[in-house]
Amino acid sequence: MIVVQKAMEKSNLYSVDGFGVKNYNYGFIAIVSFVLFVTLNLSLGYITYLAELGLDASPVKSYTDAIWLMVMSSTTIGFGDVYPITFTGRAAVFIMFILGVGILGGMGAVFANKIFGFADTNIKNRELRMQNAQIIAQNNEISKKLLTLEEKLEALSKNLQ
Repeated sequence: MIVVQKAMEKSNLYSVDGFGVKNYNYGFIAIVSFVLFVTLNLSLGYITYLAELGLDASPVKSYTDAIWLMVMSSTTIGFGDVYPITFTGRAAVFIMFILGVGILGGMGAVFANKIFGFADTNIKNRELRMQNAQIIAQNNEISKKLLTLEEKLEALSKNLQ
């Protein structure tokens, strides 16, 4: 997800509101993550299928078995009914385990964030920025009044001397 987020920042696939808060297009992140997940499952499943093809001892008998193996690996379920016996098949499962968990975990975090708002700080940031802008405007007005008062005091002190 970090790679996708950095790619979005470089390609400017986000909007910046009036308070300077970046609002990412989470729909785009979800679609890219899903497409990446499916592509990894299909391609690594195919590699595993080719590696296990023709081996009598291998439980991977078809392409669907290999895809099932990849899905179970990426979700960390791993029922154990289908498993690779070749080094290439095991390497593909290992890669799918690492990348699949990352992709699914990232997608889950994005959806949990959007649905439950656990880490949604955009509203808080907007409110704080609005309050800061009001405080700065008020401070600028007070500074102007103080400068005017200082000028009047200096003029008054010069007149008294």
